[in-house]
Amino acid sequence: MDALFSRLFASEEQELFFLDCMAYFMVFMAGGTLVALLFENVPYGRYASSRYGFPVNAKLAWFIQEMPALFVPLFLVVGTSPAKTSKLPNQLLIGMYFCHYVHRSLIYPFLLRGGKSTPFASFILACVFCLYNGYMQIRYSSHYAEYPADWVTSPCFIAGSVLWLVGFLVNVHSDHILRNLRKPGETDYKIPIGGMFEYVSGANFLGEITEWAGFALASQSVQSSAFAIFTTVVLTSRAVAHHKWYHAKFEDYPKSRRALIPFLF
Repeated sequence: MDALFSRLFASEEQELFFLDCMAYFMVFMAGGTLVALLFENVPYGRYASSRYGFPVNAKLAWFIQEMPALFVPLFLVVGTSPAKTSKLPNQLLIGMYFCHYVHRSLIYPFLLRGGKSTPFASFILACVFCLYNGYMQIRYSSHYAEYPADWVTSPCFIAGSVLWLVGFLVNVHSDHILRNLRKPGETDYKIPIGGMFEYVSGANFLGEITEWAGFALASQSVQSSAFAIFTTVVLTSRAVAHHKWYHAKFEDYPKSRRALIPFLF
């Protein structure tokens, strides 16, 4: 695998430049996505549409589309000679990333109960994004990211790690609440209750945004920052759409509940 990278890039400086370009392009795409989402919701889940291709089973779609985000990074760590994985800061950052995607790809899909099918176009775009981002995050963290020896005790790393952990726990707990809203055989939508859903309609989205914001703060890289920005754009739009949808569907929806940020927005 190292020989392949040597053929693709004339030097490590060239690959690092490429990784930086990937990050800046992701920020550019976040801007384009922001504009697009002003006119239409991301077409999956309750907003799925046949205009975007034939439906793919929800469990199968989640399992397959998240696989590149786990196995490409795993291959990069195991199948190459990563120069920085012996360093504690890099190990912890890589561990944060893998913790999320082990859950998202190997656990979350098999806990789903029902769920609307995913349009093929949305499924393919998710696969491409996971491949793109998985390579960008872990290749940088395992091969190029440089940190001082005391980075793990720095305020940025400590604050970012705490944010990541809080976000991860909120995300997992919120998904648990959503899965258990319906009894066996029920298909109708219900108002989420408990946890951060007492304060916001998009508790699961708030958790994931917080995760990657914390990861970016702990990492201090353009790659992690680009991922956090893109995640924030997509999930903020989805939280707002859910909030409006809940208010339109349920007359008794809590008036004090915000879309994404407790008490504010």
